[in-house]
Amino acid sequence: MSFLKRLFGGGGGAEAVDPKSAAPAKQVEHKGFLISATPYKTEGQYQTCGVVSKEIDGVVKEHKFIRADRFAGLDDAVDISIKKGIQLVDEQGERIFG
Repeated sequence: MSFLKRLFGGGGGAEAVDPKSAAPAKQVEHKGFLISATPYKTEGQYQTCGVVSKEIDGVVKEHKFIRADRFAGLDDAVDISIKKGIQLVDEQGERIFG
């Protein structure tokens, strides 16, 4: 059945990596937050994706984000994912978890 879906254009476009379970390609710390780049391949390109996390009162809080930006190369997607995470931290701080 999945062969027929691919043959006739069905079945979505995600290839190989589920963005919800992707291992970080790169991590940086910024203002006490940990930003993890987790881009994934879809439709032949890498989708901007990441996680912003911080330990607050002994509990690790996470905010996952996916953006529409896509890139031919993994390195570009990783760099932009980190920049987007830093931008989120700078604009929202801990409010990102609320």
